Order: sequence, then C-alpha cells, then structure tokens
Amino acid sequence: MSLSRRAIAEAVATALLLAVVVGSGIMGERLAAGNAAIALLANSIATGCGLVALIVTFGPVSGAHMNPVVTLGMAIRGEHAWREVPAYWFAQVAGAIAGVWIAHAMFGLPILEYSTKARSGVAQMFSESVATFGLVLVIVQAARHRPDTVPWTVACYITAAYWFTASTSFANPAVTIARSLTDSFAGIAPANVVGFCVAQFVGAGAALLLAQVLNPPTRESTG
Repeated sequence: MSLSRRAIAEAVATALLLAVVVGSGIMGERLAAGNAAIALLANSIATGCGLVALIVTFGPVSGAHMNPVVTLGMAIRGEHAWREVPAYWFAQVAGAIAGVWIAHAMFGLPILEYSTKARSGVAQMFSESVATFGLVLVIVQAARHRPDTVPWTVACYITAAYWFTASTSFANPAVTIARSLTDSFAGIAPANVVGFCVAQFVGAGAALLLAQVLNPPTRESTG
C-alpha cells in the first residue's frame, strides 16, 4: 500500500474519530439538560464504539494509528518507517481538524471557533500522562500478544479513561489540537494545548520504556 493511500486513510479515520468525539459531545450536552455526567457517559460510549469501528475498518490499510504518539512509538520500536512519520502526523492533525469542522457543520455551529474551556493545572497534566501511558502500553502489549483484540482493548481503555482521569483522557496530540477549535463540551482552551501535548509524549515515552522491560528481546532476535 502506497504512503499516499495510507496517509489518506489516516486522515479520514482521524476525521471520523473527531466527528464522533465532538459530535457526540454536542449531542450529549444538548440532550442531558445540564447533567454533565450523562453528557460524559454519552460521549465516552460513542467514542469507544467509534474506535472499534474505525480500527477494524482502517487498521488493514494504515494501521489506524489516528494518533501522533502511536506513530512515533511504532517508529521507535522499529515497526514503522521513520521517513513516513511526518506524513502520518500531517494527515492525523489535518484529519482531526476536518473532523471538528464536520461536527460543527452537522450541528449548525460556526465552522471556525476557539474553545474557552480551561483544562489547566498539574492534576490535568498528570492525568494526560497517565492516560497516554495506559493507551500506548495497551496498544503495544495487545499488538504483541493478542493482535486480534486491539480494536476492543483500545476502545475499552479509552472509554474507561474518560472516567478515571481528571482530563477525560485526550491521550492524543492531534485530538488535543483539533479540540481547541471547538467551543463545545469536548473543547480545550488553546492556551492549554501545549501542556497536554507535552504530558502525552511523556506518558507515551514511559509506556515504551516499560514495554521494553515487560518484553525483553528473545535469544533469536539478539543473535
């Protein structure tokens, strides 16, 4: 499969992911009548279901990374070509932004807007590190030992992380950037984007280090 086709798949998959995340957040908030717990429940369930469908659909084409830290992690592990990382990152960020705009168009909101929802503080940053640490570790371990379960393990983890992290588990720099462009339930103020992204890369790095400990090289691979 050519890089251009895989990049297109990444862009479309990430756009649909953001349409699910932002669209279900808007719908949940409108229907919940001010009950934030109900809105978050709707948002998390829709995101989990969407992830299963998207990973199954686009996994055979591009790997369905939909996440710059996943692409970087796979490159570090030697499972993805370094020269392809920029194309994947561009496709993921562009697709994520397009997904937000699609959600806005579906719900009659201004296409271009900026979030006013502050997500700041040490607890939020630490939550993003924990969320991304768990996501990357789940992906690495499931892909190594039970690759057929990856769509389900990833979706279940993210659905749970919506609830057990203070940040509601963005765990994705492309998603974080795009969600700064929606002043809806799923938004994040632009001023908080850099902190979230740094925390996500830190969490991903810690997960990769632990994966090396949990999965030492075999005798065959070391020669």
